[in-house]
Amino acid sequence: MAILTGLDNVEKEWPKQLKGARVGLVTHPASVNKRLDHAVDVALKAKKFKLKALFGPQHGIRGETQDNMIEWEGFRDKKTGLPVYSLYGNVRKPAPEMLKDTDAMVIDMQDVGSRYYTFIWTMELCMQACLENNKSVVVLDMPNPIGGYITEGPVFNAGYESFVGLRPLPIRHGMTIGEIGGYLKHEFYPSLDFHVIKMNGWNRKMFFDNTKLPWVLPSPNMPTLDTAIVYPGMCLLEGTMLSEGRGTTRPFEIFGAPFIEPEKLSNRLNEFKLPGVVFRPMYFQPTFQKHAGKLCGGAQIHVPNREKFKPFKTGVAIIKAVHDLYLKDFQWKQPPYEYETIKMPIDILSGTDKLRKNIEKGERLDRMEDWWSEECSSFAKKKRRHYLLY
Repeated sequence: MAILTGLDNVEKEWPKQLKGARVGLVTHPASVNKRLDHAVDVALKAKKFKLKALFGPQHGIRGETQDNMIEWEGFRDKKTGLPVYSLYGNVRKPAPEMLKDTDAMVIDMQDVGSRYYTFIWTMELCMQACLENNKSVVVLDMPNPIGGYITEGPVFNAGYESFVGLRPLPIRHGMTIGEIGGYLKHEFYPSLDFHVIKMNGWNRKMFFDNTKLPWVLPSPNMPTLDTAIVYPGMCLLEGTMLSEGRGTTRPFEIFGAPFIEPEKLSNRLNEFKLPGVVFRPMYFQPTFQKHAGKLCGGAQIHVPNREKFKPFKTGVAIIKAVHDLYLKDFQWKQPPYEYETIKMPIDILSGTDKLRKNIEKGERLDRMEDWWSEECSSFAKKKRRHYLLY
């Protein structure tokens, strides 16, 4: 059965009560249907609503900003003549004047299945703004590229909210963007007029390559499905001074630092007997970001069994191994990070200071996994199961 996304179904399934609505579209380069038609072009041809404005998240509406914390400002789109508003610049939450010519916001963004990825939090801030300004929200659902049945990682503690996690959610959440929107609506914004245009044909065990849909980079350092598979763990390296492979052709799959001996590190990682993953010792030289222009030792992650692979546990194992082997050289990244200027980046990524403190005191990896697995399981039973659409 062919997979139809929310964008494929938008004209057929558009909410009847919003017929003729003026809409603002939150979009990015991966907002495409099965024929690679972009959401802007689809919306311009729509008969049931009128496109009035465009909004773009982190990395820009065209995917033009390469790195984290690179803001961009709005402009007028030459092709359509529509205003383009930035939600990763002076504001991250749409301002009332941005919404004045709209009745609803349509959200069509490819998420990658990890709590750190900021597009779901852009969606939440749009939901807040729409509730405050009496607007509706319509989410066009898309596949979770790393499947919808495996969850992993801590949920996070109150006080660690940031733009890489505003609400309780496991790091690998196993939900679609429409399901997360439903969770946010019912738990936090019950009076919001909220709609999801569902997919057809998608099931929870599908990885993105099972859908036969075209992969388009949702952000500049998310080039492939392989990147998305490792990202729920490897993004943790952004909370350290280890290179997470930005500035290489395999971001998040390649990692290291100038002081690392590749064979020594790979041998230590193999001692953890992590499921579904193999580490290949290697050297690399990033062209930008951390250690740009310097020869780094490290490894590349290869995932021969993605069903058994535990990306978060793997990311923690890598940080623990480097910390233990190279204590004098290892450093946590200091703030600011994603608009947080006080808390440590590793703490807001993991949603707690417990992970960092466990690593610093030499806690065993399996003991650490016990507490985050308990958090993840509790969330799945108490919250997540109520909002699954497929």
